[in-house]
Amino acid sequence: MDREVILTEEGHAKLKEEIEYLSTVKRREVAERIKEAREFGDISENSEYDDAKNEQAMLEARIYSLEERLRSAIVIDSDSVTTDAVGVGTKVTLQDMQRGDVVQYAIVGSSEADPGAHKLSNESPVGRAILGHKPGDKVVVAVPQGSKKFKVLAIEKA
Repeated sequence: MDREVILTEEGHAKLKEEIEYLSTVKRREVAERIKEAREFGDISENSEYDDAKNEQAMLEARIYSLEERLRSAIVIDSDSVTTDAVGVGTKVTLQDMQRGDVVQYAIVGSSEADPGAHKLSNESPVGRAILGHKPGDKVVVAVPQGSKKFKVLAIEKA
């Protein structure tokens, strides 16, 4: 993996938990499937065995990918997060200047982004546009439908 991965402490913990789960519980389940499939007889014509081996390969690839992400991760220490300006690890309250709606987003690294849970990536159009801005700043964001105007109302630690 060539690019760095920015994670919050919460995202780092979740990544470690997923690796642990896949490396222990899921590996055992797949190994059991392979063992059971071997008992069906000739493995050269055994579709259950082939399926289990394919699942094992995909599992190992997923574990490797997650471990690489963990190795290249830069974890944002919550103690070092400031609320002076929008950055990864902050929660920002924005007002849509056209509609008047007020929304709140946590700014996270791209691997943790979940717009439905109000977690915006620092690499998303809105996330990138508001980075570095302070309360009271007005920001114009280019979006597929044109542009949106936001006002930064407040910043707090996520």
